Amino acid sequence: MHIYHGSTFKAERAWGAVCIANMDGITTRLHWTDRPYEWHVNEGEEVFAVLSGRVEMKYREGEVEYSALLEAGDIFYAAVGVAHVAHPIGEARILVVERAGSQ
Repeated sequence: MHIYHGSTFKAERAWGAVCIANMDGITTRLHWTDRPYEWHVNEGEEVFAVLSGRVEMKYREGEVEYSALLEAGDIFYAAVGVAHVAHPIGEARILVVERAGSQ
């Protein structure tokens, strides 16, 4: 058993993470960041839950780009093939559930 303090976790680098669990190839990771990620498309589904901070999530549906402001407690779900990129506003802590080996 282990307790993780999602509101105070800090990694050594942007998007650094601790792996909480790998359940039959699905990982749950706690990330800390203060910098944007990169546009990417996951091979599988992704659940992105903001634990603390704020994140501007940009995503594309077809040729149209959208933006949503995610606050602590908000969850973004990316279906297979959805291009997206996270831009934290200051520091953010995020719980990500996705297939092992995904970006």
